[in-house]
Amino acid sequence: MSDFVLEVRVELKKGALDAEGETVAKSLNLLGYKVKKVDTLKVYRITVDAKDEESAVKTVSEASKRLLANPVIQDFEVTVV
Repeated sequence: MSDFVLEVRVELKKGALDAEGETVAKSLNLLGYKVKKVDTLKVYRITVDAKDEESAVKTVSEASKRLLANPVIQDFEVTVV
């Protein structure tokens, strides 16, 4: 078994309302920054003990489906760091 570090990037699907991003964009414009759009996302860095990289990715992908991402409005991507 070895430690594997993976990143999970969770972001809203196309067409889903990003209220937080819109609020930040408006605030930045009020401060004088000419911002067209702000998209928010979350990045999780997870260390797992697994027999190989494939098992590590499988474990973190399953965890992402169950807890880290809402599959109705969010997409996620798992990468090994």
